[in-house]
Amino acid sequence: MISDIIDQEKQSELTPQAVLEDLMEGNKRFVENRMHSRDYASQINKTSGGQWPQAVILGCIDSRVPVETVFDQGVGDVFAARVAGNFENTDILGSMEYSCKVAGSKLVMVLGHEACGAVKSACDHVELGNITHLLSNIQPAVEATETSGERNSQNADFVAGVVQKNVELTLVRIREKSPILKEMEENGEIKIVGAVYSISTGKVTVL
Repeated sequence: MISDIIDQEKQSELTPQAVLEDLMEGNKRFVENRMHSRDYASQINKTSGGQWPQAVILGCIDSRVPVETVFDQGVGDVFAARVAGNFENTDILGSMEYSCKVAGSKLVMVLGHEACGAVKSACDHVELGNITHLLSNIQPAVEATETSGERNSQNADFVAGVVQKNVELTLVRIREKSPILKEMEENGEIKIVGAVYSISTGKVTVL
């Protein structure tokens, strides 16, 4: 049973590449149904005085993509930001900057997922209440994705293309809008990566 947590000393010794490898090894365990058995009560107790997560992951609100679970992470291991369509905004950028510059995380991951409902809605140009504004953040990916078929949610290949393009454009905007994170990446203090989760297999693929 795993009860150890990431403390400040362990976090300081981590490299961005090691963190990425740990997440991907955790996802492999998840896919193979051999996840670590954790002593959550011990982890709660040990993290009550502070936290030193190794990564910050921006994911979608989709209930089928529980970020900590799909990477087999425990209490205190990762920061998780979630919004439908996994795009950045000022508040999420501030959260990422806090995660890395203040709290010491070594990896920023933008995690899209297969058959994303927000992406499908953006492909169909849905307009409804505050959802309209939310989907406007995904429209650049819709417009930038090429396809030989229909440009709507009925075209699974188009949706998959938009999912990936949305992750890629989010990474571009993170670097453009956050000089802090960009500088940390250039200095080798962090990695900024994109990935896509398959809701049919549970596997995460790094782009």
